Amino acid sequence: MKEEKKIYFASDAHLGFPNLKEGREREMIFVSWLDSIKDDVGELFLLGDIFDFWFEYKRVVPRGYTRTIGRLADFTDRGIKVHFFTGNHDLWIRDYLTTEAGIILHREPFVTEFSGKTFYLAHGDGLGKGDRGYKVLKWIFTNRVLHWLFSRLHPNFALWLAHAWSNKSRYAKGVVADYLDEENDILLNFAKEIEKEQHHDYYIFGHRHRPVDMTICNNRARFINLGDWLTLFSYGIFDGKELYLKFYEKR
Repeated sequence: MKEEKKIYFASDAHLGFPNLKEGREREMIFVSWLDSIKDDVGELFLLGDIFDFWFEYKRVVPRGYTRTIGRLADFTDRGIKVHFFTGNHDLWIRDYLTTEAGIILHREPFVTEFSGKTFYLAHGDGLGKGDRGYKVLKWIFTNRVLHWLFSRLHPNFALWLAHAWSNKSRYAKGVVADYLDEENDILLNFAKEIEKEQHHDYYIFGHRHRPVDMTICNNRARFINLGDWLTLFSYGIFDGKELYLKFYEKR
């Protein structure tokens, strides 16, 4: 990383929610943020659920998102590494973003280092103890046979069905979690367990839609949840010395 460059982190844009037409305004905000960081970004980490739904057929990809993908391709064309973590809404990404936009794809937690600081990065879904219902559901969604069967559906019907499922689930649960239950939060406890075994300076996740920045394990490490781009427009930035959680001012 060049000395003057910064590392940026964002998650849970859920582009396309609740539909392409209504979601276009939020995508324009997200793209405006990408434009605002283009001159000082050294590396960009997108920690999952950037798309509200994505299913990649062999010869077909979802309609829309051209501005976002174009900006990310411009980053990689200029030698800026862009990391994309699959989330629970866009876990069916295959190789399109890699081959067409030069994006580095991650399906598992990833550990990296900048300026002597170690970062443990993941979307966060399915990690830690508990939430067995979701883990079963994720197994179903990632099962190769069921993946193949879903791909037999016509894209018009398949994407309509997936968006209807996503919208119903999100409206039922709410788009932002109300508070952090420090005793029972699965991701927070997961980070604490990892820290007991191996030190990392930062644990950065998405998934919960709740901005959190707190120290853990007797102030040895920091636990960060990035929030979302549905209502909060929050992101993380590491300037080589310190990590900050910030909120983008919509223009």
